[in-house]
Formats: sequence, C-alpha cells, structure tokens
Amino acid sequence: MREQSPRHLILSLFGLYARADPQWLSVRSLITLMADLDVDAAATRSSVSRLKKRGVLESARVGGQAGYRLSASALAVLREGDARIWARPRAAVADGWLIVVFSVPEAERGKRHELRSLLTRLGFGTATPGVWIAPGTAYDETLAALDRAGLTAYTEHFRGSYLGSGPTEVRVAEWWDLPAIAALYDEFVAGHRPQARRREPDPAAAYAAYLPMLTAWRRLPYLDPGIPLEFLPASWPGVEAGTLFADLDARLREPAAKHAGAVIGRAVGT
Repeated sequence: MREQSPRHLILSLFGLYARADPQWLSVRSLITLMADLDVDAAATRSSVSRLKKRGVLESARVGGQAGYRLSASALAVLREGDARIWARPRAAVADGWLIVVFSVPEAERGKRHELRSLLTRLGFGTATPGVWIAPGTAYDETLAALDRAGLTAYTEHFRGSYLGSGPTEVRVAEWWDLPAIAALYDEFVAGHRPQARRREPDPAAAYAAYLPMLTAWRRLPYLDPGIPLEFLPASWPGVEAGTLFADLDARLREPAAKHAGAVIGRAVGT
C-alpha cells in the first residue's frame, strides 16, 4: 500500500472533524491527531502551510486558541464530494453521457489548463482532443464546479447517447484508462481487506485505521465517475472495493470519531 502524504491526511481529518461548529481545529489537536497517524509536528506544519497557500485552510482563533478552518471553497468541494465518497453513485445506461467542450481565447490560454485539470479531477474521460465525456449523472456537480472556478462561460454541455461505430464498451476503454483504475481498486482491497477481519478496534486503533483508509478511498470515486457496469470489464474490481469501503466505514467511523472528539475536547479544555 502506497504511503499517503500528510497533506491528504489533513484534508480527510478536516473533512471529517472540522465541518460542524465551530468548523475549526486547534493547532494542538491537529498536531496530536496527526501524530496518531505517525506524522510528526514538522511535517504537519509544513503541510498546513502548503494548504494555506493553496487557499484550502485559513488561520483562525477560537476561544483564544490558534487553529485552522477550511476555506469556503474547500467546504463546497467537500460537500459535493460527499455523495461520491459515501453514496458511491453509479450511472445507468439510460442516463446517457454528458459531453463538455470548451473554447478559450488565445489571450486566456491559461484557462485551458484550468479546465483540463478540473475536468480530469471530476473523472471525465477524453473522447477526442477537446471533447470530454462523463456519465450523464455528472451534470449538476460539473456545473457547480465550473461555476465555482469561474469557467462556465468557456464551456458548452450536451447530454445524449453514443451513436458512433463500435460497441460502447470498446470506446469507454479508450476514453478512460481502465487498467490503471482497476489496479488502484485492487490496491485498495489488498491494503485494507485485513482490517475487515480484525476484532472490533478500540477508538484509537479505529482512528489510526479509518483516516488512512478513507484517504485512500477518497480519490477512487473521482477516477471512476460512476461509469455504468455494462460498459466495464466483467468482475469490475470497483464493486468489491466499494463494498469493502462501506463495510469498513460502518465499522470504524463511530469509534474513530470518538477518539478524535476526545482529542479535540482535551485540546480546547472541554
């Protein structure tokens, strides 16, 4: 199982435990919770600094204590991601396809990179250069992301069926790198299946298992944006991986939150 960056772990931590009032974590609680994941204080502070520069975290004080909170834009991204991460929506054939094309003036060519990066992050495949495709169910999320980034005016959207030559499943294998996605699903299962066989963990152990597991899972529903199973290879490993995630989430989430809540409570003196 590949090593996870402190930055990704911090984002998972804030997404889980800093979205209810006061939507904030103290420096003390953050360092303690990251230490529970074997990340030292120096690495935590360095990663927080990078996240602040990227506009993901903001400095904030609550009750006289220094800490951090998610920016408004980061909160919006996390809210939109909740459905993908926990509901694991998968489109049906009848949902059709969403096509996004964009045109950017040469004077604003930097916007092309922004658009490509955003559509890639949302899990779009590439039908041809400049023509991006996703399941039809992705429209609302895509429009919200484009609006937030100020890129909607450069795009046009279409929804419909594929009417080209050749089976759709063959084209899907060209639009997305399915072997790479399948390998990541297999890696997730291999790395986290042993946790499903262990006895019920205490809160600290549940937290140490849950945060890395959730962090590993978070990107997978974006790489596979819910492509209908009919167009994917037989025995698609995303099904087994999704079931394993749901089982571990149900088993570990509450005891992990109990541990995190105790640490956060001690840090603020409650």
